[in-house]
Amino acid sequence: MRIDWAELRAAATEAMRHAYAPYSKFPVGAAALVDDGRIVRGCNVENAAYGVVLCAECGVVSALHATGGGRLVALSCVDATGEPLMPCGRCRQLLWEHGGPDCLVEAKDGPLTMAELLPHAFGVQDLEAIVRDDTLPVVPERLASWRGRGTVFVHPDVTAGKQVWTAYWERSAGDGGNAEPGVLEEAPTWADPAEAVTWGHARTPRVVVVDAAGALYWAGDGEPPLEVPTRWPGSTGETEGRMR
Repeated sequence: MRIDWAELRAAATEAMRHAYAPYSKFPVGAAALVDDGRIVRGCNVENAAYGVVLCAECGVVSALHATGGGRLVALSCVDATGEPLMPCGRCRQLLWEHGGPDCLVEAKDGPLTMAELLPHAFGVQDLEAIVRDDTLPVVPERLASWRGRGTVFVHPDVTAGKQVWTAYWERSAGDGGNAEPGVLEEAPTWADPAEAVTWGHARTPRVVVVDAAGALYWAGDGEPPLEVPTRWPGSTGETEGRMR
């Protein structure tokens, strides 16, 4: 598809003149070519609560879907002088979602692809990879509301004369309401205690390992609590992303 960058920049400049920027005094306009040939526009809209400012690219994406959807092919974003302006980090993620890695963004030295502007981007393929991975522990639907609560206790067991590891997810004292009392869920068994700990992390950040002698070890998030001061060997406590 032919991209007329002069036309796109002119459309972005016109959109910039409609910006609402009484606080920063920094008007921004954006215009994008859609894969069906139409052009969609947006301008920045500020707010007295600065954190809820809408960037010009937000307006472009809203206009994209309000006028029929499709995919963004190319975008020009300009400042108050009509010169090319790079999208901020949040807007690069927006453009990746609605234009993908090949979407072009005008720069002063020539257009750049979104793959160049946002390398190693997070996209729908990352979500689909998790959905497709049937090896990940799944919390039963009836217990979904309990995710992040209670405690998982990992402990050894014996099956067919061999030591294995299992776990159970228990409701913590003080959890009110008419919820299911006691043990919420019992785990299967594994040869490796790390698998049992992983099962626990899918349910709650509070994971405690009980060894064969009855000693308690902390395998959960963050620093060990006072009641379980010793960390389970191999557990770092750095579990960011597990509860996403």
